[in-house]
Amino acid sequence: MTIHSAERDTVTPPVTTSAPITPLTPTLQRVAQHLANGSTAKEIAAETSLSAVTVRQYLRDIRESLHCPPRCKPPVIVHRLFTTQQVASPTAGRPAPSLTPEQRLLLRAVAEHSDPRDIAVAAKLAPADQRAALDQLLADTGARDTTHLVILAHGWKLLPTDPAARSGASQ
Repeated sequence: MTIHSAERDTVTPPVTTSAPITPLTPTLQRVAQHLANGSTAKEIAAETSLSAVTVRQYLRDIRESLHCPPRCKPPVIVHRLFTTQQVASPTAGRPAPSLTPEQRLLLRAVAEHSDPRDIAVAAKLAPADQRAALDQLLADTGARDTTHLVILAHGWKLLPTDPAARSGASQ
């Protein structure tokens, strides 16, 4: 059954908690920086000479220290790493593209939500239209995937870097 955005009046709030973020250990911070540079778990293992099992455990530890739920996707984790200043912010290698207000809303939704339905609701899109809108946003920004999109957006200063500025912080 498809739930249309008009039928769904609630959205899972972005990852928020009143508990302080646990600072990452130097080892976790190195792995987190690889993730924030756009590397996948498999690439991190190859780049660091760590086993894939160890990298997956470190990524779980990073997610838990950021208070992200178990199914939290990499774009949300990367966004949290930047907003909590656990890793160095990226620098823009090129000027920011001109995005519509709708694209900016979708960008923020991708950075704050993991569930596709929640992204659609937060972006005020019908779930059936989300994929096309996201594909267009990726094409307009030159991002290869949603994690890269969030990295680029932070480099362009299109996403808030202050944890208190996140939409869910005041909910």
